[in-house]
Amino acid sequence: MTSTAVKTGFDVGFLGTDAGIPVLTESGAADAVELDGSTTIDYTHFSLAMSKVRKFAIWVAWNIDGGEMKALSRTNIPFIKDPRIPAEFQTGDELYRDNRLDRGHLARRADLCWGPKAEAQKANKDSFFFTNITPQMDDFNQSTKEGLWGKLEDAVLADVDVDNLKVSVYGGPVFNADDRVFRGVAIPREFYKAIAFVVNGELRCSAFLLTQNLVLAEALDLDEFRVFQVSVAELEKRTSFTFPAELHAADTAAVQLLDESERPPLGSLDDIKW
Repeated sequence: MTSTAVKTGFDVGFLGTDAGIPVLTESGAADAVELDGSTTIDYTHFSLAMSKVRKFAIWVAWNIDGGEMKALSRTNIPFIKDPRIPAEFQTGDELYRDNRLDRGHLARRADLCWGPKAEAQKANKDSFFFTNITPQMDDFNQSTKEGLWGKLEDAVLADVDVDNLKVSVYGGPVFNADDRVFRGVAIPREFYKAIAFVVNGELRCSAFLLTQNLVLAEALDLDEFRVFQVSVAELEKRTSFTFPAELHAADTAAVQLLDESERPPLGSLDDIKW
């Protein structure tokens, strides 16, 4: 399939107030793939930065227009490497064949399918580039508290009086030095999301961390999924970038929610502080 990625990218003004993209640290920038002189790589309704060492996205940022969503099929859309980026910096099907690892979207496919039909169809296809994919255990979303991780964006639109039904999301894997290696690839066991939205003209941002404990022996075995609400500042401690100042100011959990060893995981969507 020929690349048809459209360079529209993440819209920083999408919410009607500025919510910018993450800024890579010095080490993060040194590790990031550059395309046309930029470490930000644009697709339809989302942008991302890629790690050359880990061969996964450092961050992905995407816009969701809940009022313009289109129900599109994923049938016959292949997962492919982005031909604009050297293949050596992308992880493809060589990791996923014949095991329990799923090709998991970072920016959810359904989140991106909005706008005029042709634009939604383009976003649908763009979501399948391996730059937007990380390994996740099979039944990943189904296994974690009945899909809590996969329902976070839906929960904002359903449970909060979001202005104009628009949400911007930042997500990606956490790269830990002790991530287990499988087929020569270090498999992330933690993921993060920060969800930005506007309520009554006020910008808010809620941040989350998912810990996916993997036991990698001869087989890939599922140990445990846990989801925590955390502060934006805590996510920065685990990543190689900083969030925009506007998101720090809008953090619904700006005060540390509890020491990591003491705080309970989210039991349901009702536990979330929006």
